[in-house]
Amino acid sequence: MIDAGFVDTFRIFTKGSGYYTWWSHFANARSRNVGWRIDYVFVSSALAKKVKKAEILPSVLGSDHCPVLIEI
Repeated sequence: MIDAGFVDTFRIFTKGSGYYTWWSHFANARSRNVGWRIDYVFVSSALAKKVKKAEILPSVLGSDHCPVLIEI
């Protein structure tokens, strides 16, 4: 996606590691924050200039994934 020119909206605002959107149900992975970031919102480079906020919401429970949010 990035090689095709799309922008990872979360990385516009947040750098570094330790941000995940999915955790295994085994070995208390979520509580230990051992997961994968597999849920993304990509936008075109033109639209990236209009993105005001992008977040991962790990405190929202109910699934092995958590919601991702962008504000344009």
